[in-house]
Amino acid sequence: MGGEVLFSCTRRGLRAGAAGAAPAPAQPPSLVPAPLAVLSKVELRVSCKHLLDRDTLNKSDPCVLLLMQSQGQWVEVDRSEVIKSNLNPVFAKIFTVDYYFEEVQKLRFEVYDSHGHAGIGTHDDDFLGGMECTVGQIVAQKRVTKPLFLKYGKFAGKSTITVISEEISGNNGYVELAFRAKKLDDKDLFSKSDPFLEIYRIDNDRSEQLVYRTEVVKNNLSPIWEPFKVSLNSLCSCEEKRKLRCVVWDYDSRGKHDFIGEFFTTFEEMQKAMGENKVQWECMNPKYKIKKRNYKNSGVVVLLDLKIHRVYSFLDYIMGGCQIHFTVAIDFTASNGDPRNSCSLHYINPYQPNEYLKALVAVGEICQDYDSDKKFSALGFGARIPPKYEVSHDFAINFNPDNDECEGIQGVVESYQSCLPKIQLYGPTNVAPIISKVARVAADEERTKEASQYFILLILTDGVVTDMADTREAIVRASYLPMSIIIVGVGNADFTDMQILDGDDGVLRSPRGEPVLRDIVQFVPFREFKNASPTALAKCVLAEVPKQVVEYYSYKAFPPRCPQPDTPDSSLSSPQ
Repeated sequence: MGGEVLFSCTRRGLRAGAAGAAPAPAQPPSLVPAPLAVLSKVELRVSCKHLLDRDTLNKSDPCVLLLMQSQGQWVEVDRSEVIKSNLNPVFAKIFTVDYYFEEVQKLRFEVYDSHGHAGIGTHDDDFLGGMECTVGQIVAQKRVTKPLFLKYGKFAGKSTITVISEEISGNNGYVELAFRAKKLDDKDLFSKSDPFLEIYRIDNDRSEQLVYRTEVVKNNLSPIWEPFKVSLNSLCSCEEKRKLRCVVWDYDSRGKHDFIGEFFTTFEEMQKAMGENKVQWECMNPKYKIKKRNYKNSGVVVLLDLKIHRVYSFLDYIMGGCQIHFTVAIDFTASNGDPRNSCSLHYINPYQPNEYLKALVAVGEICQDYDSDKKFSALGFGARIPPKYEVSHDFAINFNPDNDECEGIQGVVESYQSCLPKIQLYGPTNVAPIISKVARVAADEERTKEASQYFILLILTDGVVTDMADTREAIVRASYLPMSIIIVGVGNADFTDMQILDGDDGVLRSPRGEPVLRDIVQFVPFREFKNASPTALAKCVLAEVPKQVVEYYSYKAFPPRCPQPDTPDSSLSSPQ
């Protein structure tokens, strides 16, 4: 589907047209916010290469089983067809899974040499290999190629499996149309007709659904109607060849409108009107065509312009190569307690991770799937740091001022544990410097005018921030950038004042009264999840991120980047 890509935005997000179906002609309906779906569905297509040959007289007959981890157990979700005698199968079966950004959704693909449906997976000698990954890895890479492994981490020869993902879009955007008519029949005795146009979608059962009704143009046989917007789902059920019936009426205040004429078209035909082109149809009255020998038409309707407004989803951006850059900022103020004391929030227990580590790992494990280099910035604030032991509110916990990135989430954990004995916990709890530091990097990204990187800042703190005015100002500035902020309150402090930073209860404003452009802050006290799984915390704090990503890029009118050519992913090739 071609066309000019446009966006219609408000401070709180995208807005898209809604079709009107009032019983009488009315002005074009007002714009309403386009829904941003929490749940997406993803299609997975599977192929294999160089499978092991388990058959003596023939080649293996491969079949793929898809399993998903649920409560620690692998549960079969679906299975493919069996392809006879083929070591390089491309399976026709399309696996469909629900996708949630805020969850680690573990998948396992198992390939078997089938000897009949009932025998799949029952014998070790039929097992051709397995592969594990997450849904997040697949959608972030769009195409994942990994080796197959037998039991105990043994390579299955040169066997590989490739999984390609594609989002099933539930909202294909909307279209803006501009119509006019010429030389319509005059239905009035003492004045000219008052024409309006109706568009009907013809459904599969041949019933007609009113899609849109224009305003009435008074006393005019060559009216120009106001441009209007309708969703593609409403107009044609997102099917370009679906038939549409368009009817022109002469308005009557008593509701007994006079029929002027009609014509039939499709959205496919309408698209010829994009750019400088125009499309026109003869407006026909079937009764006149039968009765009048010299009848040509009852006027002409012209489509002056058509613009396609694509409403992009979070997965459109991720599958277009947008990377999620993850930064963690850790509170090292004295109120946490001496890390050598078991009562300290920073105490390192060899048998049980502290709350800082639990929150870091829970959120970081989700975000790492969306960052190709798996390097994460790790910062600290509120501590005296070597060599001069001056207070810093934005230091790298690996003590490398030129590169604050750590290798993977495990690298962040190791840097955190390593820095604790080297610093002196101090204060106050100032977080504005951290927000401003990440915002500067996000601002550099904004200048590229591409949807290439989005930044998530995770702030872990044990108390209410002491620079609240500066923090509010920094958040307002950051709301204009490709950035989201997650704050997790650790410990048992009174975090009531921190709710001010979370826009759920009202619009956050700077000390000067300027409102945030977008709600980008999510605050959660960790104690509410103390007895829950790490998954529950991650779900809560990350659930709003996909919406925030879409809102930002929609506001900036940045479409997703074109997906890069498919390449095997060497970073995912280690044994499970």
